[in-house]
Amino acid sequence: MHLKYILLSSLFFAISTNAQNFLSKEDQIISAVQAAPENERNNATVIGFNEQNKQVVLRKGTGNLICLASNPKRKSFSVACYQKDLEPLMARGRALRKLGKTMHEIETIRAAEAKSGKLKLPNHPSTLYVLYGKQAKYNKDAKKVVNGHIRYVVYIPWATEKSTGLPIKPQVPGGPWLMYPGGYKAHIMITPPNN
Repeated sequence: MHLKYILLSSLFFAISTNAQNFLSKEDQIISAVQAAPENERNNATVIGFNEQNKQVVLRKGTGNLICLASNPKRKSFSVACYQKDLEPLMARGRALRKLGKTMHEIETIRAAEAKSGKLKLPNHPSTLYVLYGKQAKYNKDAKKVVNGHIRYVVYIPWATEKSTGLPIKPQVPGGPWLMYPGGYKAHIMITPPNN
């Protein structure tokens, strides 16, 4: 009886925690686009979650960015918006995760497909904005993400230290640096210091 009570309590806690993290369609859209520059928010496409926790398009936009709502299954809050030419890369990752592939398998598959040309990558720098933080959360009353920090990720597939002139680690706190140099997902990372 005691074990049954513990199991039921654990299940209730997991369900209630997930319910607390789940946002309405409207709140998912409002919170997700806050990762984007203000002039890009109204026309962004937004991908979020339905009540079965499946990723779905919540709003089809006509703009330059695609935004992702925070995953209610995760404890930490994080939303992101990226330039639409990154969608083949991002969509392939989502599809492989749905198939149950591990992160290592996803990276191996995408790298091979990018190298062969099967996976289409942008031929120009393309930016991803991430709004996140250990204390970040969405305030439903204020319709605002609070305690969040922004990170800028500029994808330049196959870029190297030589082609960009950038170091492969930050030289000063928050300084730009090149991550995954020479790879299909090479990108400039800029993480402004938290005040």
